[in-house]
Amino acid sequence: MKPPFTELKINKASSGFYEGYSLPVVLASTAIMVILVLWALVLPSNASSVLSSVNSALLNGLNGFYIKTVGFFALFLLVIAIIPATGKKKLGTAETLPEFSNFSWFSMMFGAGLGVGLMVFSTAEPLSLWNSNPLILSGEVAANSQEAVISAYRFTFLHYGFHAWGIYVLTGLSIAYYAYTREMPLTIRSALTPLMGKAANGLLGHLVDILGVVATILGVSVTIGFGVSQFVDGVYAVSGMEWLMSDNSEALKPSTVGLMAALFVIMVLSILSAVSGVGRGIKYLSNLNLVLSTILLLTFIIFGSFSFAMTTFGTGLIDYVLNFFPLSFGAYEPQSVEAFARSIPEVANALSEEDFGAIYSSAMSPSGSLSVFTDEIPASITGLDAEALYAAGVQGRQFGWQVSSTTFYWSWWIAFSPFVGLFLARISKGRTIREFIFGCVFAPAIVCFLWMTILGGTAIDLEMNGDAAGSLVAASDTDKLFATLKQMISGVFLLVITVMCVVMITTFLVTSADSGILVMNTIMAGGDQETGIKHRVIWGLILTAVIGTLIIAGSSGVEANPFGALQDAMTIGALPFMIVMLFMMIALVKALSRDIIRAKQG
Repeated sequence: MKPPFTELKINKASSGFYEGYSLPVVLASTAIMVILVLWALVLPSNASSVLSSVNSALLNGLNGFYIKTVGFFALFLLVIAIIPATGKKKLGTAETLPEFSNFSWFSMMFGAGLGVGLMVFSTAEPLSLWNSNPLILSGEVAANSQEAVISAYRFTFLHYGFHAWGIYVLTGLSIAYYAYTREMPLTIRSALTPLMGKAANGLLGHLVDILGVVATILGVSVTIGFGVSQFVDGVYAVSGMEWLMSDNSEALKPSTVGLMAALFVIMVLSILSAVSGVGRGIKYLSNLNLVLSTILLLTFIIFGSFSFAMTTFGTGLIDYVLNFFPLSFGAYEPQSVEAFARSIPEVANALSEEDFGAIYSSAMSPSGSLSVFTDEIPASITGLDAEALYAAGVQGRQFGWQVSSTTFYWSWWIAFSPFVGLFLARISKGRTIREFIFGCVFAPAIVCFLWMTILGGTAIDLEMNGDAAGSLVAASDTDKLFATLKQMISGVFLLVITVMCVVMITTFLVTSADSGILVMNTIMAGGDQETGIKHRVIWGLILTAVIGTLIIAGSSGVEANPFGALQDAMTIGALPFMIVMLFMMIALVKALSRDIIRAKQG
């Protein structure tokens, strides 16, 4: 058998402004982002509308592809971890020892897991799923009831559990295997060399790295967008500055001006951090975040509903494991108008086009319970059987829920995977494949589960026992954490904890943004981790412009959702990289099987 291809030579500029960078990758990536920014800036409504339409068309046709592909990723990792021949292989030579102790390794993974997403969605995700999930939409359990709690955590654990971390680990393992066993550059195209061979040095390799850069900037943009919104909510809770908030909705939400001001502050700090490149400073920030996270967790343990949370954790984890395979491969399909018309009572088909459209729209709503549906149908048709009409739309509701929830999360994690995957690869040299998979999937997932149940379980319990009186459900997603704290504690202690949360959000945002800037530059520099300061500044500004203009475009859209255009762009951008990840999986199978044969042949 021939030796594996390892002659990866990424041509880089030897002088000039782009010295040390792959010109095709950096120029193409910059052009794509500049076009996106100009489009969103000059024609915000058009950008929002087109991105929404393209995203809807993709999800209507490819939702099953998103869901089942991520299911295969998780299954694939489980199989190669269990098989002795592959599980015991080292990321490095037989003599390579782990660079970090187990404690440091786990600590860094916890730091990767306890980020902006968990600050924003620790209470928002369980509360949202307690109100709407496939079991509620099919009528199996009632929304916001005791019976709905377990199903809420089934899907909370799905979105932040083994599948989510499996996406990161597949990318990280694919990069780490070639970097440490074959001494190749720590970049995306290295993971496809078993399939591409010498083509990895040319246009095909450039395309893979470009897709990695685009996916990273869009994934980081969505993360920062949500985090900036929560930052504004926190500053408002502390200062009461009304200009930060929008008063044109039932629930107070950050205004566009407030979001832009917060984005400017966060990105200036992030660019300064990325430019400094001081590892000691990042280390201190990480340690600070770990301490503050522990204090926040202890606050919820002491003043929250810890007993309820732990009971929910145990039953929710068992339920999640028992439903692992249906959750992995159960994809819903859209329901057409014609299919809905065939499912409803015949008398309803005689309705006017306007009344029928109102029924169809309400029946398809993924956030609508039977009572909401009954309230929304026109008064002129209230004599019809509302339960039968609602039941006819169950497929459409479940599809709408899945594409806006699970598929959105899979797109987000896929877009974020070059960033987190490179980080996991960087800290895992010397580990076996089994250690890498089990350590980087199970340990961070369990931390996420505990965080979600302790914080989110408290919010649900406050609503169930009547103490919150609906205030937590009514709050915006990024304000739910602060709204929960207000129900738990008060006075000076509340102010101190709120300020602490704002500090945590700030440091999480800064470290996420500057790390994202460094990862993008690493990919464009062909795996080199020491990149030019001027390019870090430029990509920090590009990242800021992407987030800012897409927020403006989303605010200008029909639904006036500041994050709508960001989410649509990210979901669209994640699809090509998901295809790259599929090829990564195939390439890894080929590399592992052939390396095992080579080892047997001596």
